[in-house]
Amino acid sequence: MIYRHTQLGKVIVGAMGGIAILAILTLVGFRGISPVVITIYLVVLVILTCFAFLATELQGPLLRCFFGFGLIHRSIALSDIREARSMTNPWYSGWGIRWRPGGYWLWNVSGYRAVELVFNNGKRIRIGTDEPEDLIQAGKKLI
Repeated sequence: MIYRHTQLGKVIVGAMGGIAILAILTLVGFRGISPVVITIYLVVLVILTCFAFLATELQGPLLRCFFGFGLIHRSIALSDIREARSMTNPWYSGWGIRWRPGGYWLWNVSGYRAVELVFNNGKRIRIGTDEPEDLIQAGKKLI
C-alpha cells in the first residue's frame, strides 16, 4: 500500500457525543424509559458511526474510499482516472455522500478540500480530504 489517510468527521463525532450524553441523561433522569426512545438513540448512533471518518487508500491498481468501518465503500481503478486535481468545495456542499449540481458525486466527512477525479468517460467524483496534494502525488507514483 502506497498511501492511506483517515480523516475524522469532527462535527459528526461531536453529534455522537451529544446524543450519547442525551441517552445517558434520559436513562438516569427518568423512570420507565420508553424502548422507542432508546431505539431511536441507538439507530442515530449507528448511522453517525458509519460516517465518523473517511479513509482513503491507494492499494495496487485501486483507489479505495470508505466511511466508518467500511460498510459504505467504493473502489476505483486507477486506469479509469484521466485526471486528478485539488479542489475546494463550497461551504454549503455538506458532508456525507451527495450528488452536487455541478454534475459530480461528493464523498466528504469534514472540511472543504477535496480531490476531484475525472474519469475517462467524463464523469467526476470528489473525495474529501485534508491532504489533497499528498493523495494526488501518491496516485502519480502508481500510474
